Amino acid sequence: MIYRVAEIFASLQGEGAQAGHSAVFLRFAGCNLACDFCDTDHGEEAVFSGPDSLADAVAGAWMGGEAHRLCVATGGEPALQLDAPLIEALHRRGFRVAVETNGTVPLPAGLDWICVSPKAGEDLVVRTGDELKLPYPQPGAPPEAFGNLAFRHRFLQPIDGPDRQAHTRSAVAYCLRHPEWRLSVQIHKQIGIR
Repeated sequence: MIYRVAEIFASLQGEGAQAGHSAVFLRFAGCNLACDFCDTDHGEEAVFSGPDSLADAVAGAWMGGEAHRLCVATGGEPALQLDAPLIEALHRRGFRVAVETNGTVPLPAGLDWICVSPKAGEDLVVRTGDELKLPYPQPGAPPEAFGNLAFRHRFLQPIDGPDRQAHTRSAVAYCLRHPEWRLSVQIHKQIGIR
């Protein structure tokens, strides 16, 4: 398998249920959607010729000790490339493997954490997991449309950009009225880290 990677970097998880956790972010290049609010730079990419070379690069970016290793596979859309051999290679290096996906592509077995971030008008294939993180507000994707999905955590994440403050106020108001949803703000952007 050839893996196309936009970047690999260590940082703190800046959103959702694992906010504040040290992690290596494995950002895959390429996506099957074109969201106007995407914050991924789809510029240059590196190519890795197999799961071990990519897992070694992830391990090389880790800044902590041997315990609590976390790799967050994101994108683009990570499910287009993330596969069982890569997950196994990361596990052999002591990493728990999390994925942040739009949920439109089936996921490989062996993942330790599944976060689905639905996009309006797209059919979800991944309908269960650890975390549902809905970019909010999205015309055509009201939170009620996802009420029947089996996720342990449900977040509304205000869409970034020039209307972020208005989106945040709207998400707060929704969460106050619907306590099954929690607010997720992108703290990494607020404190100036990746």
